[in-house]
Amino acid sequence: MPTITFEGKDFFCADDETVLECMTRHGVLLPSSCQSGACQTCMIRAVEGTPPPESQNGLKDTLKAQNYFLACVCKPSGDMSIGLSTVSPRYKIALLHKELLNESVVRLRLERPAGFYYRAGQFINLLRPSDELTRSYSLASTADEDFLELHVKRVPEGKMSNWVFDGLQVGDEVVFFGPAGDCFYVPGKPEQPLLLVGTGTGLAPLYGILRDVLNYGHLGPVHLLHASLAAPGLYLEPELRALDARNDNLSYIPCVLHGDAPEGGIQGNIANIPSQLLGTLKGYRVFLCGDPPIVNALRQNVFLAGTSMQDIFSDPFVFSPHD
Repeated sequence: MPTITFEGKDFFCADDETVLECMTRHGVLLPSSCQSGACQTCMIRAVEGTPPPESQNGLKDTLKAQNYFLACVCKPSGDMSIGLSTVSPRYKIALLHKELLNESVVRLRLERPAGFYYRAGQFINLLRPSDELTRSYSLASTADEDFLELHVKRVPEGKMSNWVFDGLQVGDEVVFFGPAGDCFYVPGKPEQPLLLVGTGTGLAPLYGILRDVLNYGHLGPVHLLHASLAAPGLYLEPELRALDARNDNLSYIPCVLHGDAPEGGIQGNIANIPSQLLGTLKGYRVFLCGDPPIVNALRQNVFLAGTSMQDIFSDPFVFSPHD
């Protein structure tokens, strides 16, 4: 009989018994609802062991890649250690590099701790050592780089962002924990068309995802749309144009809401541009990052244009006056 380990205790799973039934029989109540694999309320993660494929039906590829499964339909074939979430250790590292990308966005490159694994596009939680003020920032670096890159936007009166801009210096120690998030590229379906849309520093995770896509040799067309209120808010244009020039399947398009767009760009509401530019988005895998209202509008519009909800990955940034 397989053994299920949860919170340091072992539970024996009877023949033909699901993980949810096993835990319930032993008095451990996991979140659940439909008990048929439809509502996904019982989704849990295998910390050790491999969930059977049928227990991952209906989950996004990014969740499957992190060993999430549905406890109500999972009949384990071997021992498993499961957890509701993974608690990350805190890492203390130094700031290696600091560079303004435009007047309101700064690039930070941090030491990468030994053994720290992540997927490009995930985020970490940065702590200010003096008072443990914590904010989440997406990783713009890729897993094959020996540093962690963040793009931080200055927020008026923001406690964290103003400290990053005005106080944090190269060589200073910072603390973080993570990674987290499921907005990242999973290899497979190399011919599938991809659409990446970001506003402001929503470009950060997309910059990592894009280079991950290219490093894996994705063959299908890849469209990257980066939007800002006006042209000065755009950044990394030279790097993105260089990537565009080197990759025949990549199309980089800068977008602005007001004023003239840069060469090859588009002026207009970014929520409407993808379908106007590409028409149907049926069959696309889509990554959306940036301001929550815009991400929500984009999610609705790309779905209406034909993209399956299973193929829409998003990371809406939530800014507060105290960031």
